[in-house]
Amino acid sequence: MSLIEPLDAANLPDRIDDVDHLERLLCQPTADLIADLRAIEGDIMVLGVAGKMGPTVAGLAKAAAPDRRVIGVARFSEPKSREKLEAMGVETITCDLLDEAALQALPKAPNIVFMAGRKFGASGDQSLTWAMNVHVPALVAQAFPSARIVAFSTGCVYPFVDVTSGGAKEDLPIDPPGEYAQSCVGRERMFEYFSRKLGTPGRLFRLNYAIDMRYGVLHDIAAKIVAGKPVDVAMGHVNVIWQGDAASQALRLLRHTTTPTTPINVSGPETLAVRDLAVRLGEKLRREPIITGTEAQSAWLADTAAAQALFGEPLVDVEQMIGWTADWMARGMPSLGKPTKFEVRDGRY
Repeated sequence: MSLIEPLDAANLPDRIDDVDHLERLLCQPTADLIADLRAIEGDIMVLGVAGKMGPTVAGLAKAAAPDRRVIGVARFSEPKSREKLEAMGVETITCDLLDEAALQALPKAPNIVFMAGRKFGASGDQSLTWAMNVHVPALVAQAFPSARIVAFSTGCVYPFVDVTSGGAKEDLPIDPPGEYAQSCVGRERMFEYFSRKLGTPGRLFRLNYAIDMRYGVLHDIAAKIVAGKPVDVAMGHVNVIWQGDAASQALRLLRHTTTPTTPINVSGPETLAVRDLAVRLGEKLRREPIITGTEAQSAWLADTAAAQALFGEPLVDVEQMIGWTADWMARGMPSLGKPTKFEVRDGRY
């Protein structure tokens, strides 16, 4: 049983005080997550744990299942990320997932959340992007044929859809622009191929824009407003989801795997206009946003009806995220300095 009070709508804070408060909140499990992890057996291993969202997934798993072994695997080029994970009770293993021998030596955990991949800088070294996004998944799928594998993917595997459509459904043929998004299709195809061949259960976690106070679409928009820079609305519509909700859904999917693996869209339920988000953030920041560009009739958008049928709507709604973001930015709180580049329409990151 988790020793942390389960998170629900009644105990969401009015503001997020600092980074420590943020990280504690992100790793506070709901009662539903605790129940779903209790319903499956075995250790949980997070591959690629040192990325922006990995510590939340691993810390949340440990908080929801404190008696379970949770293992975080990464190269750990920044030692502080390893120290934070270990402080939460997460075991850490240093491993370059491109090293097949090192990969094969990892513990054979029955539950795996795969988060490794490469996006930013993808246009600078396409071969490395394809190696990380396609070759590594093939190696992982073969190394863990009996595990449940929830593999992080992206809504960028879809083509653009009309902004009035409600978003792409999981059965829409995938045909995205740009090499990065194409390599993400390759990632999915490798997990799908080996899931069929080896009978490995899994899910393909097509995520659209997780929100953390230190990065994300809302952070990017608010940062431009604070700096007096224009907000480009050419990519005029987005979906967003609180990072804690997204991480919780990833872990809960370990109970809802399929054989062969199948995709599921994960984001907030609403199609949000970037112009409207800028206006709402500007009001709270007491600054007039500078809007540039004209909204395209298409965007990368996802229909999340399947996820809502499993999990209900995300706990943290858009209004709460806007309020938290504006307060955070108004106080000059830390940023990871990693823009989402959500404005990009040609797939070049």
